[in-house]
Amino acid sequence: MGRRSGGRQAKIALRKAALAEELKPVHAGETGGHYRPLKDVDIEAINETIFKILEQVGFAQATPHCIETCTAIGATYEDERLKFPRQVVEEAMEKSCRDLVLHGQDPKHDLDLSGQRVHFSTAGAAVLIADPENNEYRESTAQDLYDMARITDLCEHIHMFQRTCVLRDVTDNYAMDINTTYNSVLGTSKHVGASWTEVHHLEDSLKMLHIIAGGEDKWRERPFVSISCCHVVPPMKFTEEALGCMKTAVEGGMPVLLVSAGQSGATSPACLAGAVAQAWAECLGGLVYINAIKPGAPAILGTWPLVSDLRTGAMSGGSPEQAILSSACAQMGHFYNLPTGTACGMTDSKFPDFQGGAERAYTTACAAISGANIIYESAGMYASLLGACPESLLLDNDILGAAMRITRGIEVNEYTLSFEVLKDVCLGNKGHYLGTEQTLEVMQTEYIYPEFSNRLSPNEWAEQNKPVILEKAIARKKEILSTYHPTHISDEIDLKIREQFPIFLPREAYGRSS
Repeated sequence: MGRRSGGRQAKIALRKAALAEELKPVHAGETGGHYRPLKDVDIEAINETIFKILEQVGFAQATPHCIETCTAIGATYEDERLKFPRQVVEEAMEKSCRDLVLHGQDPKHDLDLSGQRVHFSTAGAAVLIADPENNEYRESTAQDLYDMARITDLCEHIHMFQRTCVLRDVTDNYAMDINTTYNSVLGTSKHVGASWTEVHHLEDSLKMLHIIAGGEDKWRERPFVSISCCHVVPPMKFTEEALGCMKTAVEGGMPVLLVSAGQSGATSPACLAGAVAQAWAECLGGLVYINAIKPGAPAILGTWPLVSDLRTGAMSGGSPEQAILSSACAQMGHFYNLPTGTACGMTDSKFPDFQGGAERAYTTACAAISGANIIYESAGMYASLLGACPESLLLDNDILGAAMRITRGIEVNEYTLSFEVLKDVCLGNKGHYLGTEQTLEVMQTEYIYPEFSNRLSPNEWAEQNKPVILEKAIARKKEILSTYHPTHISDEIDLKIREQFPIFLPREAYGRSS
């Protein structure tokens, strides 16, 4: 009732003020699950196939530690393949961490992955930057990664930042991994995802993260970086270095994203049901190993089945099949009650245009309303992950806000059914609802408004010099990059890290004196 008090002018003044967090139309973690591409009988059939794959096919190239650890809990190793009987898998699933929270450096960015709560994240390993202002692609740099992290820090509907691009100006792999981690956590206080090429790179990165957290104990209480671990090379082959990094991450208290990214028709079955089954089998194999190392270690099942354009064999991240595959994988995650991540939004377009916006919108919206806990690759990615576009993060933030509003759905109760309001308008000869208390009250809590998309009439549009959405995003990007330098990592910690690690980004690049 408190929200309904006050006069019309007070309501208008309230509308013009910054909206309180609890009144915003969407929040991180809105509940999905309304879109179900699989029928119950389909889920059961895929489930049975997953267990058959794990029991009868298993994994090649398991490391000695993986073999030893997994056979100790009932897995078998024969014909150089590690196989998992159903009971072993089910026991690992039973031990798994379900109510997983991904922490930000700032607690306001903590992400609750339980149930069917939905969140959007960047991700990718683009080697190029899509530069729409100059209509060109160029190699990505350390500065680009930091810049995209701080843009994301200001994007309300991008809830975490996973590494978007490769640091092509840092040629040493060790330095690249260290700088990838540091530039990401320096640019945003949201949860960060990163990856490492070798175990000792991760070990040293953990030491750096301990410094940022204020000690190893503080890090273990609130680990704010997760590892994106491509533990398999589809179909059904473990990767030695990734398994080593996985082990190090689990022992170091770092959440693990288990990524299976088979490409349908190439490294996974062309039939979509088979691609879903393989993706889940590959992720569950990694989950068994994680829980054999440490029962209940935080893990996200990253079923990322990708799509091939079967005419050419090229990846097609913007296809409708990508949306269906990702949604089906999320549905299987609900069936297992496990934290699930998938990949949608990586358009095949080269720049922000009609194709890019359309492909981003329908793929991310489907994954969101299916209830995927984290939708990676959801912003900024072009040319099927070859390019990353900083301006697009801003444009995509509008798309993701809209997708989350669709996910939230409609709240039905006595107040929202609006009978008394309707009665007053109709019987009071008012003729419309524009000036009613309820309309003013809910215009910001029930409705979401884009920052960049244009809703002007043609005349208003002409009066405002015919604004172009991409030009607005370019201008906003320049404003952010010239004025916004997050300070959640102090000068003292920054200098301490620079003393111990090869940090390439000059301090001047993020508003610090040399």
